Parts: sequence; structure tokens; C-alpha cells
Amino acid sequence: MTEVSTARRSRITPEREAELYEAVLELLREVGYDALTMDAVAARTRSSKATLYRQWGGKAELVAKAVRHTKPGGLGFDAIDTGSLKGDLHALTMRSDDCTMEQNSALMRGLAMAVHGNPDLLRAFRAHLIEPETAEFRRVVQRAVDRGEVRPDNPAIEFMIHMMLGAFAARTMIDELPPTQAFLLSYIDAVVLPALGVHD
Repeated sequence: MTEVSTARRSRITPEREAELYEAVLELLREVGYDALTMDAVAARTRSSKATLYRQWGGKAELVAKAVRHTKPGGLGFDAIDTGSLKGDLHALTMRSDDCTMEQNSALMRGLAMAVHGNPDLLRAFRAHLIEPETAEFRRVVQRAVDRGEVRPDNPAIEFMIHMMLGAFAARTMIDELPPTQAFLLSYIDAVVLPALGVHD
């Protein structure tokens, strides 16, 4: 049964999958999560609804994976290892230009509201975005611990993901400006690194 399911799922090429994800994100920006339907996705992408449900199971899973797809390298931090925590965090920040950050910030604000009222979307976001990203940041910090840059008992380690996501989200709310590379790099140097005990 698993082999049949895998064979069915593998019919969509990576290129076609990327097209579908882009279409989903376009629709999300146009109508928001609540008004987005699998019928609309099928029409926009010239797909059958049956194919969409077979591949993703439902709207929440499809949206979470589409958002994950927008992350540079699909969240893969493995390619980044500059030899210092500052270098790694700066390199991670530089993977998205200011225009992409502004688009993603607007998208995430809309989805944040939807997540609170939709348990399926919350589960999908936890599985495909929050947990993988938290694990990636932990690996980056663990490398810094292994290099002796960060003390293993530093309490700020547990709040790494909160610090990074908090800056991204709060920039618009507090300053009424989108997050930018310059803002996030300054934030990393002024807040994140000192909290972890890293000083130039």
C-alpha cells in the first residue's frame, strides 16, 4: 500500500510542484487563507482536485508546504557553516532579499490570524515550519557550543527561535516597516549574539 501511495505521489515533478506552490501563495495573497479553496487552486493550476487531495491531503498541508517552499534552501541550513555563529546567522539572513522578506512578512501576518482559528493549519505549520526551523537553529547554535563560542548552559539558547521570529514579526507591528536585511543583521549583533554570550 505504501509503495502504491509513493508511486502516485511521485507523478508530480519538482518543477510542477514548485508551480503549484507559487500559485497557492498567489491565491493566499489575493484572498487569504479562509477564502482559499481547493477548487480555486485546481482551477488556477489546471489540476484536478483529486490530484491535490491525493498529494497533500487538504488545504492546511498544501498551504504549509507552499510557505515552506518559499524558504531559501527549503529551510536547509546545512550548506551554511562559516566557522562562527555571527557568520552563520548573517549568512542565513542574507539568503532572502528585502523584497522577498516584505512579501513573506505580509503573508505570515495573514496566516498568523488563520492559524489561531484553525487547528489543522496550526498542526501543519508546526510539522512543516516551526519544528524544522527550531531544529535547524538548534543545530546552528550547537555548532557554536561545540566550537566553544556559546556556553552549553546559556539559558538564551532555548529562546533562539523566539528571538529570530520575534524580530521579524515585531518590525512591522512596532515600526510600521517591513523587516530588512539591515534591520535583522543589526538585531542579531545587538540582541541575539550578546544574549548568547558572543561578543566581537
